[in-house]
Amino acid sequence: MRKSINIPNALTASRILLTPVFLACLFANGWGWKWMALLVFTIASLTDLYDGYLARRGNSVTTLGRFLDPLADKILASAALIAFVVVGLVEMWLVVVIVGRDVLVTGFRMVALYNGHQVVTSKLAKWKTTAQLTVIFLILAYISIESTLRRFAYGGLDESWCFGVLNGLVGIVALLTVISAVRYFGDHRGTAPKKQIEIPGFSEVRSG
Repeated sequence: MRKSINIPNALTASRILLTPVFLACLFANGWGWKWMALLVFTIASLTDLYDGYLARRGNSVTTLGRFLDPLADKILASAALIAFVVVGLVEMWLVVVIVGRDVLVTGFRMVALYNGHQVVTSKLAKWKTTAQLTVIFLILAYISIESTLRRFAYGGLDESWCFGVLNGLVGIVALLTVISAVRYFGDHRGTAPKKQIEIPGFSEVRSG
């Protein structure tokens, strides 16, 4: 357990802790809060770049980190997408596809870890996450610019056109999400169990 308490895992945990801060800023009144939401989301997303890098460089990759890193991504991204549905920017069915996939994969990872399987995030899944965070960033940028224009009486952007573009981008992410899920379950189907050492809440996997 002490091995799991390190800087990379702390960065990963900060991504989860920043999620409610991001949501509070997004739903707060005032154009300045929209920009603050964009800033908080950007900072949270950047931790995803550095936690894995630091873990590999410092040889501090842990079972907890392997599980927590993709989970933190899913919590941050899912919270943002659901918020976009609430404010009427994104179609609900697209978000249901994305969030539903993430819930299924997270459940699969938990069962796999419990049974002693080593589950590694695929490159396709990483690309999906990168695309997802990028699209969310663009939507937040749109929200910030739109609220600023309306605040200073310059008028807003073409809502119907922007709605179509934003949902088109989310649709691409949803497609990548489905493809990565099919690939994910296919790659890990029938994986042989490995011997494991039990620790509270997680299993440290060793080949044997």
